[in-house]
Amino acid sequence: MSALSTRRFLQLAGLTAASLVLAACGKKEPAPPAPAPVASAPAPAPAPKVYTVGTDAAYAPFESQNEKGEIVGFDIDVVKAIAAKAGFEVKFVNTPWEGIFNALGQGDRDMVVSAVTITEERKQTMDFSDPYFDAAQLIAVKEGSKVAKFADLKKLKVGVQTGTTGDEAVTKLLGKTSTNIKRFESTPLALKELESGGVDAVVADNGVIVHYVANNPGGKFKTVSDAEFVPEQYGIALKKGNAELLALVNKGLAGIKADGTYDKIYAQYFGAPPAAAAAAPASAASK
Repeated sequence: MSALSTRRFLQLAGLTAASLVLAACGKKEPAPPAPAPVASAPAPAPAPKVYTVGTDAAYAPFESQNEKGEIVGFDIDVVKAIAAKAGFEVKFVNTPWEGIFNALGQGDRDMVVSAVTITEERKQTMDFSDPYFDAAQLIAVKEGSKVAKFADLKKLKVGVQTGTTGDEAVTKLLGKTSTNIKRFESTPLALKELESGGVDAVVADNGVIVHYVANNPGGKFKTVSDAEFVPEQYGIALKKGNAELLALVNKGLAGIKADGTYDKIYAQYFGAPPAAAAAAPASAASK
């Protein structure tokens, strides 16, 4: 091979080798596979809101305390069922009747369920759910009493629970300044006073009176009804303007009435569905 040919060969070989080196340097390694996306855990469901419910637990069968100190009764079961249906929770707090509406107005209670009669006067300072119980007043006297109607109480000593519709009715009959009106913290206390002879009669919620008379046969009571008593209805009381909670309560109440839950609770405490119980004398109550 001539010197020129040899030199040309070497040049070509060098160029080829350089090309291979450059090609090797420019080659990229395959990228590692991207990691699989990590599935995010589902966000936990928000805990149901807990509302505080005031109740005067001295009003069996609507609200009272059992031997364990637990608050039980018709009103309690109804509100628990409403809460379960509407998706919230409730905590019951025993609250004396005389301060129960003040606690509601101050925001210490979110609602009140305590055999509360819906009245136009009360509507001025609080909101009410749809009615959940039809009610009336009833007179309790001792066996042998000559009382046959409400007007017969005009000149007698009458026991009432302070601030109830029974108190209002008796005040209208006897007068605001009458010393014959004896007011008590609870209806059972008034009935105890009747039993001991301290008053001649008690006017109160008929459901409470019927329950008390049935469970205290030694008291020798009898009951007197009067068409003069205006029919009443219970409602769950809420702080004025709490539209969101009011809508939830009414939704739950409508739900338990539609699915039969309300009727089962009613029958448990009063022995008959609401329609049958309402037709029977002295089978309901109000406060």
